[in-house]
Amino acid sequence: MITRQFGIPVTSPGAILRREKDLGTPLGLETAEMLQRGDLVPDKTIVKLIEDWLHLHGSYGFVFDGFPRTLPQGESLATILKGLKTSLDYAIWLEVSEETVRARIAGRLQCRTCGFTTSADSAHFDDRPICPYCEGRLERRSDDDMGVLQQRLREYNSKTQPLADFYGKVSILRKIDGNRDRETVFADISRLIEDKVLA
Repeated sequence: MITRQFGIPVTSPGAILRREKDLGTPLGLETAEMLQRGDLVPDKTIVKLIEDWLHLHGSYGFVFDGFPRTLPQGESLATILKGLKTSLDYAIWLEVSEETVRARIAGRLQCRTCGFTTSADSAHFDDRPICPYCEGRLERRSDDDMGVLQQRLREYNSKTQPLADFYGKVSILRKIDGNRDRETVFADISRLIEDKVLA
C-alpha cells in the first residue's frame, strides 16, 4: 500500500528470505527451517540482506516491515545509514494485543508473487484466493501456526521490545494502535509519511 501510494520501496527480511527459499539459494535453504520453527535468523545474516537491499533500492527512501527486530540490528542499521549519509525519519511501532495477533495469523493470506498480505475474510478472498494486484495465488504461510506464534511472541518480548527504548531515546519512535482495522491504521501511517514528504 505504501509503495502504491507514495512510490517508496518497502521490504521485509521475511520477504527477502522467502524469495531466496523459492529460488533455492543456499541462504534460502539454510534459513527456511529456522523460519518454519519461528526462530529469528541470526542478526548478521539479516543485516547483510538489508544492507545489500539498501544499496540497490534505498536511494529515494525506504520502508522496512519487521526490521530491525533486535537491538543489535537497530545499532547495525544506524551504522549502515550513517555510511550512506542518511537517517531514519520514524520508527513506527504498531501496538497490537496478543488476541489480535492470534486472530490475524489464523486468517492471514499472502501472495506468493508480490507479497501482498490480506485476510481470508477480507473481500471474500477465501472464495477466490487471487491477488488483486498481480493475480498471483493467495496462500497461507507455512509458518503461520499457533506453535510458531508462541515462539515468535517469546522472541518479541525478549529481543524486540528493547527497541522501543532505543528509538524513543533518539525521538523518532511513533506508536500507533494496530488493533484497529487495516484502513484506519494505514491512514495514520500515511499521515506520518505525508508530513515528512511535504516538510
